[in-house]
Amino acid sequence: MDKGQRRRVYTKEFKEETIALVLNRGMSVSQVSKDLDIRADLLYSWIRKYKSDPEHSFPGKGHQKPEDEELRKLKRELADVKEERDILKKAISIFTKTK
Repeated sequence: MDKGQRRRVYTKEFKEETIALVLNRGMSVSQVSKDLDIRADLLYSWIRKYKSDPEHSFPGKGHQKPEDEELRKLKRELADVKEERDILKKAISIFTKTK
C-alpha cells in the first residue's frame, strides 16, 4: 500500500448488496469485482462470512456477534471473581496470623 493510499472501509449494507449481486442476480465474482473495483479474493471472503452466518455477518466496527459479546462478558466476570477471591485470601491470611 502506498503512503498516500488508505485502506478502504465498506459498510455492512454495501457488503450485503455486493454479495446479493453474486448470489441472487447470478453475476460472476470477477465481473462484480471489476465493476466495483474490489479484489475478487475480498469478495469471496465476504461471501464465505455471509454464508456461514447471514444474520450476524459483518457486525461492524466496535460491535460483536451475540455469542462473542457473551464470551467477553463472562471473561470479565471471571476476572472480577478471581480478583475478589485473591483479596479475600489475603485478608484471611492477615487476620489468621499468630503473634
